[in-house]
Amino acid sequence: MKLAERIGRLGAESAFDVLVKARGLEALGRSIVHLEIGEPDFPTPPHIVEAAKRALDEGWTHYGPTQGLPELREAIASYISRTRGIPVGPQQVAVVPGGKPIIFFPLIALVEPGDEVIYPNPGFPIYESMIRFLGAKPVAMPLVESRGFSIDLDLLYDRLTDRTKLVILNAPQNPTGGVIPREDLRAISEMLANRDVMVLSDEIYSRIHYGDEPPVSITAFPSMLEKTIILDGFSKTYAMTGWRIGYGVMPEWLVTAVNKLMVNSNSCTASFTQRAGIAALTGPQDAVTAMVTEFKRRRDAFCAGLNQIPGFRCALPGGAFYAFPNVTATGMGSRQLADLLLEEAGVSCLNGGDFGEYGEGYIRFSYANSYANLMEAVERLRKVSVKWQAVMAR
Repeated sequence: MKLAERIGRLGAESAFDVLVKARGLEALGRSIVHLEIGEPDFPTPPHIVEAAKRALDEGWTHYGPTQGLPELREAIASYISRTRGIPVGPQQVAVVPGGKPIIFFPLIALVEPGDEVIYPNPGFPIYESMIRFLGAKPVAMPLVESRGFSIDLDLLYDRLTDRTKLVILNAPQNPTGGVIPREDLRAISEMLANRDVMVLSDEIYSRIHYGDEPPVSITAFPSMLEKTIILDGFSKTYAMTGWRIGYGVMPEWLVTAVNKLMVNSNSCTASFTQRAGIAALTGPQDAVTAMVTEFKRRRDAFCAGLNQIPGFRCALPGGAFYAFPNVTATGMGSRQLADLLLEEAGVSCLNGGDFGEYGEGYIRFSYANSYANLMEAVERLRKVSVKWQAVMAR
């Protein structure tokens, strides 16, 4: 027996492979600063944990509706309506186990072999993985440092064709931390308004931003609500990565298709985690505010530290919790440098090329680690850099 050909088209997330390698070095007694995994290092807020415990005690341990508990979908619809300034009802909400199903299911429902999907590059690796898995053509949209890792509007216009079925947006963005400016989103909406094209707007980091105003959703612009799938969830905002609960907001006809795919794969999302989700959205938000404030403190100090290291140039990210320094001046390839940093400095990070061809020349650090550990990482990088300079001077 052999695997189906389509399995060979699936990609992976390098963060988990690097984590395994780093853990292996720790098992040998090495000290490692973990800046590879993209998850908040904060605990899930206590009132959310208590809601889950209470739900277990109350018997929320059985099957629930495939689309999600009505009370949670109501809470999500209210939250999205309030934060995005758009009219959303619970019938437009699909609750799923994690954020990835809102990449997986809508693409399965919308994309045929040979269709084209425009996606950000560097970007979350699962976008390209799923496009290739479905036999569609991935069309990379370069995110360039000179534009704050936003989209080149002229290039986007040039890459739209009659075969374009879907455009994927992500802001704040993984791995760059970039945010798409309001006027750029307006221009994108005008490009797509009269095209038979859907948008997948990955807004999983929407609450983790550092500007005076929150990032804008493309759904705020005319005609885009009925053309857009919003991907959001609880993992990043509420430090609930292990709870596996996310959601999509989309037109009702697409919710019907997502429900069919849920029935055929997961049946439903765990009921007690959904009760916790209600508490997350309707309860106190002070833990979120405190987390984002601390992320900003870390961002400022860590990026300033990186910019003092020869060969590193780090733009200040507008959101998420990633630094994406340009390292071309080190004279090393991204993978070589990431491996060297782990082996010699004990700093675990990711090769920018693992996020797509336009990530080559960059390294991704997650600053979802303590301030002390981040400063330790900077000092380790500085010491290794001194060694590089000495070697190159010979």
